[in-house]
Amino acid sequence: MDKRSEKEILLSSLDKIHTTALGANRIWKNLSLDQIAVPDIVNYCKETIRQPECLIYQNGKNFYCETGNIRLTIHAGNFTIITAHKIKSLKK
Repeated sequence: MDKRSEKEILLSSLDKIHTTALGANRIWKNLSLDQIAVPDIVNYCKETIRQPECLIYQNGKNFYCETGNIRLTIHAGNFTIITAHKIKSLKK
């Protein structure tokens, strides 16, 4: 059993993180990013994960990374970025 924290596991595996062409298109669309302005979506996601304030946790077979208004979903077994979403803020 790996005794490292979920955050340590994911950060030590950044070189394994990847996505598919369909996944990249889904991430660009869901985050409203311009493919010309952000051509390397995997690197964009890795930089998001590296942010000190990024909350990383695992639920079932996926890692979730939340920072600012973004949530990334990464498969814990093969480190594929599945999707990304904007997190809607709660209105008070």
